[in-house]
Amino acid sequence: MERTVGTVVRGVRAPIIRQGDDLVKIVTDSVLGCAKTENITFHDKDVIAVTEAVVARAQGNYASVEQISADVRAKFPGDTVGVLFPILSRNRFAICLKGIAGGAKKIVLQLSYPADEVGNHLVDLDLLDEKGVDPWTDVLDEKRYRELFGYQLHPFTGVDYVEYYKDLITSCGAEAEVIFSNNPATILNYTPDVLTCDIHTRRRSKRILKKAGARTVFGLDDILTESVNGSGFNSFCGLLGSNKATETTVKLFPKDCQAFVDAVQSAMEQATGKKIEVMVYGDGAFKDPVGKIWELADPVVSPAYTAGLSGTPNELKLKYLADNQFASLKGDELKAAITQAIREKDGDLKGSMASQGTTPRQLTDLLGSLCDLTSGSGDKGTPIVFIQGYFDNFAV
Repeated sequence: MERTVGTVVRGVRAPIIRQGDDLVKIVTDSVLGCAKTENITFHDKDVIAVTEAVVARAQGNYASVEQISADVRAKFPGDTVGVLFPILSRNRFAICLKGIAGGAKKIVLQLSYPADEVGNHLVDLDLLDEKGVDPWTDVLDEKRYRELFGYQLHPFTGVDYVEYYKDLITSCGAEAEVIFSNNPATILNYTPDVLTCDIHTRRRSKRILKKAGARTVFGLDDILTESVNGSGFNSFCGLLGSNKATETTVKLFPKDCQAFVDAVQSAMEQATGKKIEVMVYGDGAFKDPVGKIWELADPVVSPAYTAGLSGTPNELKLKYLADNQFASLKGDELKAAITQAIREKDGDLKGSMASQGTTPRQLTDLLGSLCDLTSGSGDKGTPIVFIQGYFDNFAV
């Protein structure tokens, strides 16, 4: 019988994961149990994806405000620390900021505007035009910002992040000064010691600051790269990718994930006889067209994956084939011609006109978006995503 279904994605329910749990066994048992109840047959190149949150939770990879503060004090020689380009997020940055403020006497907070790195807006872009403000050249202090824009509430959270972050700093006993500029070097007019908190532009920010004469430059990826007073840590990205756990702790991005995905793949192969690919996923790297938020606050979409998930798609554009070299065909003849073209396609279609318009992204980034949207970030209870048919095509 001819196949009528392509890719199938299932959110797999699992128990609530706690520190110290055998996550390899939980994931394997959950997927096998799902297959039994749903009458699923396993195949080579099926994909199991596990959200980074439960991996880090099982590892117990947590840190407290006090442990963050201790690392900040150890790394910065002065009393004043410049905090550069943080994202506007209570979940992602608020607890980190508490820890940073606890490690200094004064925080100079430099915010990018009209939006942060991942698209959370402080000010509407049209309002900048109306007020005659050029965000690429104009530096604003808090007084001037308020004169121009007043109190701007985030459309989804209802929070004025300027006030929220300033109050948070002062509640930790530190003095707070807020400035607005998109030039990283601006902050050096206030302090030579800078903690750059951007994610995907952090290397550029560090380079600019060092070239401009900064005395001390670290990033969030340099904080908690090793255990401090018994804390969790991440040698690759430090505090980047962390989430609020409680009012005084954060859950760090998981560490040493490669051993985990390899172990799940091995366990599934023993149970099914199939080579199933496995990955850990975080934010899915997609943009919300309404809120303008770019959903990638993690340092990478996937911190670890099995070898079969390396690379990018190598696909032909069916619309292109149908509208060009096979434009004169239709029905079964068209189907047969396209099927044959797929079977005979080159192993590397990069630069080929017939692949133009296919998504030029890494497989793990594409799968990460699929998984993030499937599992959600709330109460679905499906931290595991099982994908079948992703690597199939029209000819299979």
